[in-house]
Amino acid sequence: MVQLTLRLPDDVHARLTAQAEADRRSLNSEIIHLLEAALTAVGADDESP
Repeated sequence: MVQLTLRLPDDVHARLTAQAEADRRSLNSEIIHLLEAALTAVGADDESP
């Protein structure tokens, strides 16, 4: 595992926190989930270079 510091705008942090609560995940788990979903979508996109 890699640990890093991440700077987020207040509004993005608030949205992530609200989504994490709605999904019953920690903020960390929510960010990982969203990143994995985005990377999967990018990998499935045949038009990406």
